[in-house]
Amino acid sequence: MYFAALLARTEDGWEASDTELDDVETLSDLADLAREASPDEDTVLVLIEQEDSWFGVVRIDGEEDPRIFVSDASAAARSSYGEILLTDELLGRDPGDADDLDALDLDGTEDGDDESDEDDGDGVESAGPAEAVPHGPVGDAGILDDLGVGEKELKSLFSDALTEIAESLGASEVLETVR
Repeated sequence: MYFAALLARTEDGWEASDTELDDVETLSDLADLAREASPDEDTVLVLIEQEDSWFGVVRIDGEEDPRIFVSDASAAARSSYGEILLTDELLGRDPGDADDLDALDLDGTEDGDDESDEDDGDGVESAGPAEAVPHGPVGDAGILDDLGVGEKELKSLFSDALTEIAESLGASEVLETVR
């Protein structure tokens, strides 16, 4: 089960709204949705959680590029919403490389070089698709430092992470209204 909400910081405090991600296909779409929640270009947090599996925080500050933290990249990679957050840049890949390779069905029976795909000749095994997405947290763990949630605390959150983040921000009541 998924939960997604927007928290927009205003001069009066935090305002929350639940959000439907069905029409969101890219990080750019998500950033646009967040910017619509704050016409004054204040900070907006997109909070996404798949129950007891992973959570993600996307921070939008005006027209700046989104900042992203995902608690468990490998779990998020198995989720359509997680895939939106796991950009090539976040995973340290060249844009387009992994997507093109993932679409191919390379089983070793193709014409061409008969060397093992696992060994590139230097004795080091090549990373396969399973290693393409790391286990554990990825992204900007300092995303909420200035809002009272430090890197160490963010990385240690698991169950009820969004509730704990909202409590630290002083926004637990407004978040609960949209839950």
